Amino acid sequence: MADNSDEDCMDAFMDKFKTEKYDNAFNEENWEEEFERIPMFMSEAPPDEFDSEKYPELATLQAILHDEDRTPQAEDLKNEGNSYFKEKNYEKAIVSYSAALSVKSGDGDFNAVIYSNRAAAQFYLGNMRSALKDAMAAKKLKPDHLKALIRGAQCCIELRYFAEGIKWCDMALKLHPTDKKLLELRAAADKHKRAADRDARKAKAKEKNYVARRKLCSDKGIKLLQSTQPQRGSDTDEKEEDEGSSRGLSELRLDGLSSQEVTGAQVFINQEDGAIYWPVLFLYPEHQQSDFISAFCENHCFSDHLAVMFGEELPPWDAEQKYRPPNLQVCPLKGIYISVLRNTVILTVSFPFFVKAGTPSFIVLVKDSPFCKQYLSTSKVQRLKV
Repeated sequence: MADNSDEDCMDAFMDKFKTEKYDNAFNEENWEEEFERIPMFMSEAPPDEFDSEKYPELATLQAILHDEDRTPQAEDLKNEGNSYFKEKNYEKAIVSYSAALSVKSGDGDFNAVIYSNRAAAQFYLGNMRSALKDAMAAKKLKPDHLKALIRGAQCCIELRYFAEGIKWCDMALKLHPTDKKLLELRAAADKHKRAADRDARKAKAKEKNYVARRKLCSDKGIKLLQSTQPQRGSDTDEKEEDEGSSRGLSELRLDGLSSQEVTGAQVFINQEDGAIYWPVLFLYPEHQQSDFISAFCENHCFSDHLAVMFGEELPPWDAEQKYRPPNLQVCPLKGIYISVLRNTVILTVSFPFFVKAGTPSFIVLVKDSPFCKQYLSTSKVQRLKV
């Protein structure tokens, strides 16, 4: 139940309300005319030209509708984009900056700032080409805009346009000669450019060497096999050479592995005598062992190397000590039998020679051993007298 004192206060307020006038109230004599001046209650449209003092509410409303400064303008949109940028919400920052640019304020310096800010957002999203485009637009509007110049140089370096990056830095350093960031970018661009130029020279020399090696191999009847292993029974199962291959010899693969990856060795041509030197792999399937020769000259004999590998000291895995040079036979992986007792030279035999992974590979067997007989009977090798 309400207290009697509350009711007494309300009665006193109502009595006072009836006797006192309300400030700024309508005039009792012409309240209808004043009421008609309020835009919300007008019964008909106001005249095209009206007295703003007589119609203050209407003048205020018209100013709100037509004053461009009161709509979301470039400055507000730029600030909005900056807020998103600080939050690392770069996608929304780009939207705000783009909206600010669409206002077309006509202020070149102001638009240069927005372009530069949008370039920064694009940069952090990894959109380097878009970032570079915005940096260029900012530079065009304001050639001395430091942030735009820095961003343009950064984009060029990220895109590996090192020469262009150096131009950006040089141009910027004329305007800002002591800027630390520009000096760092200039040094980085120059370093990357020199490394790229060096790599390009190496690649050109490698390609030239590859062409020479391939021609020399072709002249010597050497067949270079592709690395890709076709499915068993496919039409390309017996394909021996990819004449259209543009890959270097050292890039060819054997069972997913190349000797260059393992040892760093690769085919090379001796510039003095023009001889080819190969990384050669000897395999001993009977004992699951192997030997590797990094530079086997095409004019060397098998017996020369086998005499070194199985000379005075035999390998520990040869418990029966049967791997003596006179007892050994060699068979290329392709399956053609070679005897090393006649001083066979590795690449001057009369049959086509097949090379995978840039590494000639040979099976070494003990002549007339049970394993050798079994291997030769199951491997379908072709015996060749040399």
